[in-house]
Amino acid sequence: MERRFINPLELSVPTNYSHVAVASAGRTVYVSGQIALDATGRVVGEGDLHAQAVQVYENLKAALGAAGASFADVIKMTTYLVDLDPERAQVLREVRAQYLPAGHKPASTMVGVTSLVRPELLVEVEMIAALADRR
Repeated sequence: MERRFINPLELSVPTNYSHVAVASAGRTVYVSGQIALDATGRVVGEGDLHAQAVQVYENLKAALGAAGASFADVIKMTTYLVDLDPERAQVLREVRAQYLPAGHKPASTMVGVTSLVRPELLVEVEMIAALADRR
């Protein structure tokens, strides 16, 4: 399956994401927003954005894997970050870069929020992946 990431010249140059993602026909995987809970439901890294981001991406890795997907298949992601500012955004970008393959820049949105479902949570990420149809 072909996946193309496009940055039209009429738009600003994005920071480590693409403005447009196009996937040819195939299966689509929707991963619900993942938060910094481990398999037992315990919050990981309370008060530590980096630790929470790593747990979120580990959860995303497990969720994608359960559907037969990987980060290389991701075409769209949305990040919700409590108290978004440039420094906190950079922490998320650095963790994301450890998981996405080099040069793989899916369409992406980062949204600043005042809180998430539980007050100790700092970040939530959801993803859409596109897989080749395996009929």
